[in-house]
Amino acid sequence: QVQLVESGGGLVQTGGSLRLSCAASGRTFTSFAVGWFRRAPGQEREFVGAATWSSGLTYYADSALGRFTVSRDIDKHTWYLQMSNLIPEDTAVYYCASAPHSMTDTMCDDDHWGQGIQVTVSS
Repeated sequence: QVQLVESGGGLVQTGGSLRLSCAASGRTFTSFAVGWFRRAPGQEREFVGAATWSSGLTYYADSALGRFTVSRDIDKHTWYLQMSNLIPEDTAVYYCASAPHSMTDTMCDDDHWGQGIQVTVSS
């Protein structure tokens, strides 16, 4: 099974930046898309952004568009979420994911998830 390990979370002030990383290990990694979700307390999990693994084509939720960037390093089997202009509403547990389908499709048992990492944006 592919294992996904996140890093880079933490506390940042409003207007600051963070970069989350997700490293895939285990069996040979292949995926159509890699990306990020988040869940704020008391809210549903929501899609943040993703990229196709082969081409790097990115797509984002409206809340992330223009502020967040998804990228990937093919050689390292790692992808990133660069977050800029952070606001308190971005406070959430962020989960990286990989899938054999578009990340905007319904997630299923074929998908892999990281353990989640806390991002806190202070006022």
